[in-house]
Amino acid sequence: MERNTQSTDIPKWAALLVEAVNKPGLILEAYSAFHNYSLGNQLLALVQCYLRGIQPGPINTFPKWQELGRYVKRGERALTLCMPITRKRRDEEANSNGEVDGEHTFTSFVHRARWFVVSQTEGQELKATPIPQWNAEQALATLNIERIDFDSTDGNCQGFARKRQIAINPVAQLPHKTLFHEAGHVMLGHTAEGDFADGETTPRSLREVEAEAVALLCCESLGLEGAAYCRGYIQNWLTQGTGSNSDAIPEKSAQKIFRAADQIIRAGRTEPEQSTETEQ
Repeated sequence: MERNTQSTDIPKWAALLVEAVNKPGLILEAYSAFHNYSLGNQLLALVQCYLRGIQPGPINTFPKWQELGRYVKRGERALTLCMPITRKRRDEEANSNGEVDGEHTFTSFVHRARWFVVSQTEGQELKATPIPQWNAEQALATLNIERIDFDSTDGNCQGFARKRQIAINPVAQLPHKTLFHEAGHVMLGHTAEGDFADGETTPRSLREVEAEAVALLCCESLGLEGAAYCRGYIQNWLTQGTGSNSDAIPEKSAQKIFRAADQIIRAGRTEPEQSTETEQ
């Protein structure tokens, strides 16, 4: 069982996504400063830095800064990030064989104030951490997504996804953006919905918004062209589906979008991960 709890004074994921959609450059700034963390936590940290007038930069917990020879300044208040907590629960209900299964583990996501930006500390000089490079083929292989030949007869089609396969039009205007969009469809579970009952499928307008939001997060995080197109595409599909703007993106969709984009970016990074303690 997985649950997501969020304090009332911390922006919801949908609110963070609206900020990302409406403010060009916000995601790139967050990724540049906090790339060791999940995309959701990157934006969460950046928003808190803005609100408090703190210079964005590398973040660590109090003991981690001590290990690096730096110490949190007196009176500094910790930033809040989302982190997974694994717990055990005793299952007292009998299974199909009439037996009690016993203990089960489950993950819940909670918000904790434990992190400090480098500007909140003092001590030994901190070496700059290079931003990892990103490789598309490595990402697809890691995510078990196969790139296939583009065989659509529709010349206006930029790409498509089916099951765990994606194809990009050889003359696509923004091939990397299209790759993120189609990979997003796969990671969001859209290509598997053909096996579901009609009432369980995601409306096409929302599917397109979700996949293009994944493309937006990936393009801006990696500093690639296409973010402006993504914003227009998202607003167009939101208008068709709900008659509203980006404020209409549901909270559940926002959570899925951040998770899918984070999976795609992490899968293609060519540098080893340096922190996995916080996940959206």
